[in-house]
Amino acid sequence: MIEVSYREEGVAAAASSVAGRLVADGVPARLAGGDPTLWGEDAEAVAAVRLGWLTLPRTSRELLPELGKLVERARAEGLTNVVLVGMGGSSLAPEVICQTADVPLTVLDTTDPAQVRRALADLLESTVVVVASKSGSTVETDCHLRIYEQIFTEAGISPADRIVVVTDQGSPLEQRAIDGGYHLVLAVPDVGGRYSALSAFGLVPSALAGADVERLLDDAEEVLPLLSQDTGNPGLDLGAALGGAALAGRDKLVLEDQLSGINGLPDWIEQLVAESTGKQGRGILPVVNSDPNHTHDELIVAIESDDGAVRVDGPLGGQFLVWEYATAVAGLLLEIDPFDQPNVAESKENTATLLALPDLPLGAPTLVDGPVEIYGAVRSHDLPGVLAELLKAIPHGGYLAVMAYLDRLAAFDAPMPEGADFEQMTDAWMMADAATLRALLAIRTNRPVTFGWGPRFLHSTGQYHKGGPQNGVFLQITGAVTEDVPVPGRPYTLGRLQLAQALGDLASLETRGRPAVRLHLTDRATGVAHLLAAAQEV
Repeated sequence: MIEVSYREEGVAAAASSVAGRLVADGVPARLAGGDPTLWGEDAEAVAAVRLGWLTLPRTSRELLPELGKLVERARAEGLTNVVLVGMGGSSLAPEVICQTADVPLTVLDTTDPAQVRRALADLLESTVVVVASKSGSTVETDCHLRIYEQIFTEAGISPADRIVVVTDQGSPLEQRAIDGGYHLVLAVPDVGGRYSALSAFGLVPSALAGADVERLLDDAEEVLPLLSQDTGNPGLDLGAALGGAALAGRDKLVLEDQLSGINGLPDWIEQLVAESTGKQGRGILPVVNSDPNHTHDELIVAIESDDGAVRVDGPLGGQFLVWEYATAVAGLLLEIDPFDQPNVAESKENTATLLALPDLPLGAPTLVDGPVEIYGAVRSHDLPGVLAELLKAIPHGGYLAVMAYLDRLAAFDAPMPEGADFEQMTDAWMMADAATLRALLAIRTNRPVTFGWGPRFLHSTGQYHKGGPQNGVFLQITGAVTEDVPVPGRPYTLGRLQLAQALGDLASLETRGRPAVRLHLTDRATGVAHLLAAAQEV
């Protein structure tokens, strides 16, 4: 069972105030009953086809017999290496489920050639690929499917024996699966991507990887009866805390999970909350893997720990459902539609426009500091100065977003000192990991610093960056590609697509007049090391 408790009087008072209004309007029962009119006339049409997540703990049980047969067949054929090809809501929930269950799952939610080549080279003979896309037209997923089709065929393996497709009925991917003879699982259509954790999108790859998905549904179903109640309703309690705090100016959601047995839940919450609430100049910014600054605009929510103003306890299946319900409630309080993502398409359209050009418009760097080229309107003469300039540019109530279009596993290739112990190995990994930049910059400011791997974050916090409060400062990192991956049937490589995605998103951010700088690493390994060293000089 899920329990939400308030650990701070101010939060409890704000939550109680808004919860009283919600109960007076009959919101708990109306939301639990799937009333699409809650978010206003403009949002009603979208909400009417996006509330199926409320009954998934029961309706998804229909999948269990099919999943059992699918898993049995895969095990009989020795297919133990499960690769999930999907973006955003199609990848983040299975990643959390499998990390928590301690079962291996390779998630490909990247266009980075090095990271894709890493997956392609791993255990092909025992690989089964789950291709997941609600729309069936996601460009990254299309590329990965084409690449796996080719590599299986070249290895003398029938793609039809190795590919499982999860998509909505009527999508282009459904027809592709039928034409290719792939195992096809159709998802329920009235569930949006980021609310799909307990649907086929979350369950199919997780079951294949070895997670107990029936237990996940059991834990979620235990919560269902509570969600229509006016009191003792964990979804209402959490939603009132999130929305009430945001209305009071505490719109930075610092997620704390160091003591939790659930692994990686904040990454999933980040997408759910940021993409659902970041629009019309409003929103709640989740801050992941960060120590709190204890500033006026922070709300610390802890998963199974007393380190926050709000504590959320309970198993993963219940957490999924309660956070989804709470996000819908927070959207109601912020007076936005929590089920659309109006700004996500901008960067996609920019990317498509750039890919149609003979050459990408790279321009000339403003400054070069060793293996790092700096693009953007900067006044400083070296990289430490540029980083300091960006930190100073963060406005009151604002944040810095670091966005890295790189291989997020590259740090594991870092050379290790001979005879290194685990602590030394961890230090070596950290100093080869671009994500370490977030921590190095965070200790030099009292404003939130977020970090996202591109293009993964485009399906997550990318909506907040463009639709939320316009107080962000943006640092983008790209890197030279030494060994590219062609995309069969497409006139571009993964490397070109990745760079076009970065440039397209940067253009979208720049139109909003916020400070934005791109750092291009002409050599990735030395570039990351140089960048981290520069951050330590700030």
